[in-house]
Amino acid sequence: MKQIQGSFIKGYVRIVVTGIRPEMFFQECTDRGVTVWNIKREGRKTCSGNVKLPDIPKIRTIRREQNYKITFEQRRGYPFLFSRFFRRKEFVFSFIMSILLILFMSNIIWKVEITGELPKEIEEKIEAQLNAYGIHAGAWIFTIDPPAKIQQKLTDDIPELLWVGVRQKGTTYQLEGVEKIVVQEDKVEGPRNLVATKKGIIKRMYVSKGVPQVEINDYVEPGKILVSGTLNEVTENEDDDKKEKRKEIVVPAEGEIIASTWYEIDVTIPLKQNYELLTGQQEKKYYIGIKDFKFPIWGFGSPDYQDVHRDSTTSAIKFLKWNLPIDIIETTLSEKQIQKFERSKEEAVQAGIKQAKEELQLQLGPDAKITSEKVLHESIENGKVKLYLYLTVEENIAKAQPISQGD
Repeated sequence: MKQIQGSFIKGYVRIVVTGIRPEMFFQECTDRGVTVWNIKREGRKTCSGNVKLPDIPKIRTIRREQNYKITFEQRRGYPFLFSRFFRRKEFVFSFIMSILLILFMSNIIWKVEITGELPKEIEEKIEAQLNAYGIHAGAWIFTIDPPAKIQQKLTDDIPELLWVGVRQKGTTYQLEGVEKIVVQEDKVEGPRNLVATKKGIIKRMYVSKGVPQVEINDYVEPGKILVSGTLNEVTENEDDDKKEKRKEIVVPAEGEIIASTWYEIDVTIPLKQNYELLTGQQEKKYYIGIKDFKFPIWGFGSPDYQDVHRDSTTSAIKFLKWNLPIDIIETTLSEKQIQKFERSKEEAVQAGIKQAKEELQLQLGPDAKITSEKVLHESIENGKVKLYLYLTVEENIAKAQPISQGD
């Protein structure tokens, strides 16, 4: 008979049957559904054969019914290997501790690298911020924010950084940064005029060099020369005192031309608004996740919060360089309050005007001054107030323009 496939996984035993006509014992086993293979006659009253480990209780039942002696000689398969393995307690303990040590070493940070051509002071700032975030050699990987969140926090906290990339490579965190270079507007050197950048009505003029080409209350279009850098120098002719000689001189025009400009802006403000407010009370829970199943390992029970905001971070457990199909899930439960805010139409209009002015001020810069606002049209649609605004601004509209050799 052939050896049954998979018998080594479940385990099998070679038995020796002693008695009169021992082959009949194996025939009885086969009749009762016991798989037997590799049967050999060892002597006139002795036969041997292999049986599966799960069939041993049936073998013993058959033996009790018949007058045969059974001896177990060989034990093969994984169950017996595991049994011999776990009987060596010192070896088992050492093996388990070695696995736990490797897991521990594979899930802490060993090195933090900062690359890129960055000044030393910026590198020191990055290191200080990373330490504040808890990112340093010896830190648990599970307690660290994901790389994308670290990138966002670094760019927010270090204004000198234009971009920073964070990558986790095994037990090493690699950061590559790019310094933010403030590009100043190119200053026009040499002879130049001052021209208008947008249409407006001149309100004030401060000219330190050059010849003004406009007056107060003049309306100008973009490109109009406001201050000319071309001067006419008048000199007397030595040969004839009555004659004058004119000579053009070009200089870099300097000054500020403050004009009244205007902008039309659309803005929408809801009459009713809900928003979440975190109170600062929070609890943390930790889970071990395997695929879609997770069970808690720390932080049992539910917090006594009426409304809860959940924020979860998942970190894979590593074994050397491989990610195991087991995750550590950290869930932060924060108490939140749902604030309902309702405003009247007049309050919505004022909020819309304020929002429009703040957005325009941010766009124009701190030197511009918003002098007046007017609501051209207002309507209510779907619980929202829609405004069409006209804002008047006083700002410097002068821009340097070089004077070409042909001028």
